[in-house]
Amino acid sequence: MALAPKRVWWRLPATSALLIQCLAFGVVLALSGLLHQFGLNFPPFAFFLLQGLLAAAAAWRLRLAPWWPWIHILFSLALWAIPLLQLPPAFFLVGFVLFAGLFWNTFRTQVPLYPSRKAVWIAVAELLPKDRPVAVADLGSGLGGLVCHLAASRPDVRVTGIESAPLPWLASRLRKIRRYPNCRFVRGDYAAEDLAAYDVVFVYLSGAAMPALWQQAVSEMRSGTLLLSYEFAIPGVPSSFVVHPDADGPVLHGWRM
Repeated sequence: MALAPKRVWWRLPATSALLIQCLAFGVVLALSGLLHQFGLNFPPFAFFLLQGLLAAAAAWRLRLAPWWPWIHILFSLALWAIPLLQLPPAFFLVGFVLFAGLFWNTFRTQVPLYPSRKAVWIAVAELLPKDRPVAVADLGSGLGGLVCHLAASRPDVRVTGIESAPLPWLASRLRKIRRYPNCRFVRGDYAAEDLAAYDVVFVYLSGAAMPALWQQAVSEMRSGTLLLSYEFAIPGVPSSFVVHPDADGPVLHGWRM
């Protein structure tokens, strides 16, 4: 499988963000100590605001994704605000478990939870061959909306949803229990799935994940099959066609393999 080489751990965006925050904290701490020598005190709000601004500037300079500077600022301000709220420790434990269950390995894949809408499901269903049964995969199937819609509207189609995050995968499994015998949900990494088993592959990932996905698709998908991506195109690879599920919304890109 010809996938893009994995980046070393310290180049992953989330790890880079952590290192940036630690560096910004050290710089502001040193500056605070210097001011203290002259009898000046650094107010806590100013301390954390400056930390966030320095981290945001570093993220911008390193050309991380555009949302990272804002995350750095909000994170630093949260460090200042949360102790003032005096929340119970159980609040943070529940929050950690919830976010871990929802986003799981987003720090590595750079693919957050992107739920698609019914208009997209209908557009994908219209693109499926009408004259024969096909096998469809939704890579990063989230809460399972597309998979269940295709299974209900096309009983002759076999649909597989692949999701790594535990809570969305569990929600998908619970939806399947009610009906939909022609679909299944697999908890795992879509990069480890053999795409040769599918006639149509749908993704709603992120721009960062598309180059590696294209390499996997070229390596594994059979001639005549179809790769669909909602909103995110493949850099340097023109789409075979585009569909507009909504008049003013993102487009659905398609590549005939």
